[in-house]
Amino acid sequence: MTTLVRWNPIRDMMAFRNEFDRLFDTTLDFPALRWEEATTWGLPLDVAENDDAYIVKASVPGINPENLDITLSDNVLTIKGEFEEDKEIEEEQYQIRERRLGSFARSVTLPVAVVADKVEATYDDGVLTLTVPKAEEVKPRRIEIKAAKSGQKTIEGKVVKDK
Repeated sequence: MTTLVRWNPIRDMMAFRNEFDRLFDTTLDFPALRWEEATTWGLPLDVAENDDAYIVKASVPGINPENLDITLSDNVLTIKGEFEEDKEIEEEQYQIRERRLGSFARSVTLPVAVVADKVEATYDDGVLTLTVPKAEEVKPRRIEIKAAKSGQKTIEGKVVKDK
């Protein structure tokens, strides 16, 4: 049995472009022909949330905490820093060089209002942990419902925030 497939010129162009990109990626894989690698890189983060705060964790091993710049403005948390070049090796010919150097920056927009004055930052074993408390007006509240008749039990309800 034969299957008919509708011709899609966009799909064919994308396949051609992918093959073209693959050709140049493999052809230009010589050390002398590599483009200069970027010295600014992103910082991977973990952002968790509980009822009271956001907990942000970033792995920045080997960096001095004084070289980190953390700002919070309009619910945008920004972490910046820089890894300095290792000056111990005088020769410039490395066999393998995988350790990062240069500056990094990462910004995260928090979805609800937070209290910038109460942010806590700790640095332990190369992990930066930020606790960003939520504003009181956005925290979930428990609302108690009182029965009209005195002989009935109290029914309690809980406010659930939308996600």
